[in-house]
Amino acid sequence: MKPVIALVGRPNVGKSTLFNRMTKSRDAIVADFAGLTRDRHYGDGRLGQREFIVIDTGGFEPDSSTGIVKEMARQTRQAVAEADVVVFVTDVRTGLSGQDQDIARYLRQANKRVLLAVNKAEGMSESPLLAEFHELGMGEPHPVSAAHGQGIRSLIEAALADFPEEEAAAEEEGADTPVRLAVAGRPNVGKSTLINTWLGEERLIAFDMPGTTRDAIRVPLERAGRRYELIDTAGLRRKGRVFEAIEKFSVVKTLQAIADAHVVVLMIDATQGVSDQDAHIAGYILDSGRAVVIAVNKWDAIDSYQREMLERSIEQRLAFLKFAPLVHISALKRQGLGPLWQAIADAHASATAKLPTPVLTRLLHEAVEHQAPKRAGAFRPKLRYAHQGGMNPPIIVIHGNSLEHLTDSYKRYLEGRFRQHFKLVGTPLRIDTKSSRNPFTDGER
Repeated sequence: MKPVIALVGRPNVGKSTLFNRMTKSRDAIVADFAGLTRDRHYGDGRLGQREFIVIDTGGFEPDSSTGIVKEMARQTRQAVAEADVVVFVTDVRTGLSGQDQDIARYLRQANKRVLLAVNKAEGMSESPLLAEFHELGMGEPHPVSAAHGQGIRSLIEAALADFPEEEAAAEEEGADTPVRLAVAGRPNVGKSTLINTWLGEERLIAFDMPGTTRDAIRVPLERAGRRYELIDTAGLRRKGRVFEAIEKFSVVKTLQAIADAHVVVLMIDATQGVSDQDAHIAGYILDSGRAVVIAVNKWDAIDSYQREMLERSIEQRLAFLKFAPLVHISALKRQGLGPLWQAIADAHASATAKLPTPVLTRLLHEAVEHQAPKRAGAFRPKLRYAHQGGMNPPIIVIHGNSLEHLTDSYKRYLEGRFRQHFKLVGTPLRIDTKSSRNPFTDGER
């Protein structure tokens, strides 16, 4: 599960600059959801092989009680509640302020692990100006310069110190491994209804897996001899012997559940159409390389004209998920759940399919015979052989010469040929290229 780091501080101390530096992007907004103010953004960060989620917040005034400032404070409190580690950002140039003292007091009460980052401290690691920040009682200050990138790596390492590296590669995907299944979508789309229907239908004893508060709640269930592990994104809570699904939307929980799943069911409300939130979530699923099934809920509640317009909207706004199977369901009336389970099984099978090297190479040569890649200057890319480079999502590595000149459209053409032969549905397919070095183009003569 990815650790979550929240950046908190008063206005204009450089939180957004630090956010962009930690996510290695200029805008790095993974999910800018309606209903959240523009001052709370989520981004993905990576340090080596370790991944984490960063939350950027607006300027924090804990005692604010009116207007937009009150809303920004509420957003910041929510970010602190969602975080595993809070980075309290201050400004060495303006020094310690009363507002910093108020924020420190709030963070102490929040009972979260806090790191104190003193920003705009380029070349000031030994400066006596850092001494006054010890007054906050937040431990040793970390001098950083978000604008110049100084001290950022050590700050991230300190933030991730309590989280061991996950050895994902050590996990063997076998027949006995449960399929981790996440249901994602915007609020009130019917996630809870679908989850409750599944749990009721399967008649299994479901329980909360023990763990720390940062662990997602996982519910085991079995269907047709296949074990699944439902990763909660809708706020499942246990109440006596009965599960109660609370429609509580948390961006962090959704991002973590998607990253941890094998298959994601993206739910869309037929009565509302495809929203920006749906497109953001779909984009994150694609970036994560997860198998995906699109479930259009409340299909029975719209007429034929609305259905036609909805299908057209899905084709346009979710065109990048055209490989995903589309299932029409009604979670409330338990309609379409059989085809949905079949689509989930097919998507997982495709994501974990083994693609033999001889077959891949034969398909590659047939594709080139049918349509050769475009010439680039004096050279035409020469594709020699292909092999599988990974699963979930499947990765096909193509070896040859001058492959850096392969166009994106030609890669999509190859992807289509591979998909068609192996009947891959519901999973992204990535194509990597490795070119052999040509000794006659290195300028020896």
